Amino acid sequence: MSKVYRFGDFRLDCGSYELLRNGHPIKLERKPMALLVLFASREGQLVTRAEIAERLWSSEVFVDTEHGINTVVRKLRFELRDDPVDPKFIKTITGVGYRFVAPVFAEPAPSLSEPEASPSSVVPTAPDGPALANLSGADSTSPPRSHRFLWLLVVPATVVLVLIVSLELVRLRQRSAPPVIRSLAVIPLDNFSGDPGQDYLADGMTDELITMIARNSTLRITSRTSVMQYKGVHRPLSEIAHSLGVDGIVEGSIARKGDQVHMTLQLIRADTDSHIWAQSFNRAISDTALAEEAARTISERLHSATPIAATRRYVNPVAHDAYLRGKYLWFSQNMQDSGAYFRRATEIQPDYAEAWAGLANYYAEGAAEDVLDPRTAFGPQEAAAKRALELAPDLAEAHLAMAAVYLIARWDLTNADLESQRAISLDPHDGESYYFRACVLDAMDRHVEAIEAAKRSVELAPYQRPSALAEMYFLDRQYDAALSEVRLRLEAQPNNVSLLFVQSDTWRRKGNYKEAMDAWQRMLVASGDAETARQARLAYEKGGWHGFIRWQIRLREGQAKGSYVSPVELANYHAQLGERDQTLALLEEGYRQRATDMRWIHQDPAYDFLSTEPRFRSILNNVGSPAH
Repeated sequence: MSKVYRFGDFRLDCGSYELLRNGHPIKLERKPMALLVLFASREGQLVTRAEIAERLWSSEVFVDTEHGINTVVRKLRFELRDDPVDPKFIKTITGVGYRFVAPVFAEPAPSLSEPEASPSSVVPTAPDGPALANLSGADSTSPPRSHRFLWLLVVPATVVLVLIVSLELVRLRQRSAPPVIRSLAVIPLDNFSGDPGQDYLADGMTDELITMIARNSTLRITSRTSVMQYKGVHRPLSEIAHSLGVDGIVEGSIARKGDQVHMTLQLIRADTDSHIWAQSFNRAISDTALAEEAARTISERLHSATPIAATRRYVNPVAHDAYLRGKYLWFSQNMQDSGAYFRRATEIQPDYAEAWAGLANYYAEGAAEDVLDPRTAFGPQEAAAKRALELAPDLAEAHLAMAAVYLIARWDLTNADLESQRAISLDPHDGESYYFRACVLDAMDRHVEAIEAAKRSVELAPYQRPSALAEMYFLDRQYDAALSEVRLRLEAQPNNVSLLFVQSDTWRRKGNYKEAMDAWQRMLVASGDAETARQARLAYEKGGWHGFIRWQIRLREGQAKGSYVSPVELANYHAQLGERDQTLALLEEGYRQRATDMRWIHQDPAYDFLSTEPRFRSILNNVGSPAH
């Protein structure tokens, strides 16, 4: 008789594998349910990790159960709403196993006494005579009824047996066949070092895994930015996979102790939540090929590996560490500090192509975001991009860095187009390459192609450049389409600064200043600058949109005394006020500085009042932009 246990608000029926909370069923996966049955049956006794592995995976080909146990325990805690820090159900016994600490009560089993025979179960017979069956006048040569009953039982039983064998053969074939996984997401690795200072290593290894799997397989890989939203978020993997639109998930952990690194990974099929593969890697910190080895193993496991094009270049472990720190800071929006680490990596190892590409991107993004003066940034940017390309002609990041040189430093759209196409051909899964190509195409006034490239960027990496498609729409003056796209993306990222900026600027270009002001204020609050948001609102309430613009001019002119401010940004403010001479003078200064935003001035309606002005048309001609 199956046992039924009660603990807390829960009722667990071991026979039917059913868990109820206050009478309501809870959907629990197979392995967490099996573990809960084991815990309940032990009634407070220690359950070792070895026992759990034997119970849950004894019949499976599973290379490493360590991370699998952690995952199953985590899922069970999630459904029980248990806190590992202050557990009410599952207590971790560090290094040994677990103890189920909630009081467990077994329900009494029903009586096992034999039931009385019912009248219908008794076969009547005539005293001292033949069985009643022969009184029907049946032919005495017919088989006895008992034999006919036997055939009636044997034939269906045989059919059932054949069906069972057939289904088992199908199941075995499915089990031996490679899982159908065409898309994959690598969830941010957990930092198990016990040191928050090692977060850069966990994030860096996650990024390298994503890059290496994309390079070494035919799988569609979700971008780093898209998966980073799940860092430290313990949600059901099937839910994460559905949100990201992938068939499989790679999750794991990494721990660094001294000069050793321990990384555990597991590959999970999303639709069944079943483990396909798991493995632990123990390497010296000097082994910089760890991510590539793991990526190759995963790709081969999924039968999606591509031929290795070239032998991996040696990377100095100290340079690699500096490079990982640079990328960690870069993706954490700490761009200025990232440059120092990229530079450090190139100094330690002058032939480290990825570090040179990272350094080039630091200069390019810094100039594009008005953090760095283009007059001092473009020289080092081009030198770093060229060095990366010389060292690794087959590196997509190097070609993308060179495309940025051609677009924003040289204003050479033809070669920018060629380099962006080359980057995509080398890494067709990189959403950033498609975004940059969209920018190139838009600068060439090839708007339809730019919009298609932006759509591809958002498909590949919806969280990396969420405003990519909206930007292309509003640059093409398709303002309603831009606003619709922004609203869609804001549903998933309501505080995304880039989306709020595009929303504000689209409303401004459309002439809806109240809505533009509202979005601008939300953008400042989202970026953590509530005080400036308050001041901006006051300026708008006192002087309307022009009052807000004049406040912006004073603010940015004050900031220009201590840091770089693009003359083109100031020109745009004066253009909105209709101030012809100040606008033209600032645009001419922007041209002399080769300010990055000069490329797109012809697409902003603020300058339309200058469309017949010879000085403005001369500026457009010098920049290479068509005169509208």
